[in-house]
Amino acid sequence: MSTFKFTAIMLLTTFLMGSSFAVVKIGLPYSSPLLLAALRFLLAGVIMGMIVYAVKRPHPTTKSNWMKMFVIGSLQTAGVMGCIFLSLLTITASETSILTFTNPLFVVIFGTIFLQTRYKLYQWIGVVLGLAGVVITMGAKVDLKIGIIYGILSAVFWAFATLLAKKWGEALDTWVLSAYQMLFGGVILLACSFMFEKPFFILNGESFILLMWLSIMSSIVQFAGWYYLLQNGDPGKTSSFLFLAPFFGVLTGWLLLGEPLYPSLIVGGLLIIVGIYLVNKTVKQTNNSSHQMSEVNEAHK
Repeated sequence: MSTFKFTAIMLLTTFLMGSSFAVVKIGLPYSSPLLLAALRFLLAGVIMGMIVYAVKRPHPTTKSNWMKMFVIGSLQTAGVMGCIFLSLLTITASETSILTFTNPLFVVIFGTIFLQTRYKLYQWIGVVLGLAGVVITMGAKVDLKIGIIYGILSAVFWAFATLLAKKWGEALDTWVLSAYQMLFGGVILLACSFMFEKPFFILNGESFILLMWLSIMSSIVQFAGWYYLLQNGDPGKTSSFLFLAPFFGVLTGWLLLGEPLYPSLIVGGLLIIVGIYLVNKTVKQTNNSSHQMSEVNEAHK
């Protein structure tokens, strides 16, 4: 793959990852948060499910593998995205994107605790820097808003989903897993919407465009671009550029929503970006093939 092509696709996918937070924030006046998340992933899951069925991608043949996809969907789509959408009700898109993309740091921590995975010293330095960045980013806040808790929970759910995808991924086709985990997660989010909120969706031209962008560009196109890079390039090199996603999250929050770039956000965000870079940069040296499976999940933001 040429450098120009790699750079273009990388910038597109990480931009779609990061900018989705601002787009969701714009869409919240038109919809209750859980319903908007449900509609996004139901639509994306149906479209991608039709595609993987039409091209005859291998589907699970056992109830066990179907259940594994359901569990990953409940964490990756329902847990992560539900928390993100709820987080955006009380904190900025910049803050939510920074908190959510700390998930690689939690992967290292939980991988060590639950899977006894051994990581390099540089990765642990990245974890320390990233967590310090979270403290600095949120340290200027006088009150602990519930959105901060949801933002951190989204990273925790994402980390657990990544570890399960790494553990179970060899038995599942990545494209099929992506399609059905979005569909299953969308169903769970829809049920949660009717149980835990008063669902509403105001349909007009702007809300329709926002929903289509979130479902197609920020979900399907983003995933396809990221997985293409993983398949056709070096997974370690590719994943090291994940730090661009929270950068684009902060940038689009500032450009589209006028969110302030106060010093603690900039300093803390930079530390988190460096931490993400270090964690992903050295994974190639420890477990390249497993990392390829885990990093596929990064495309769903």
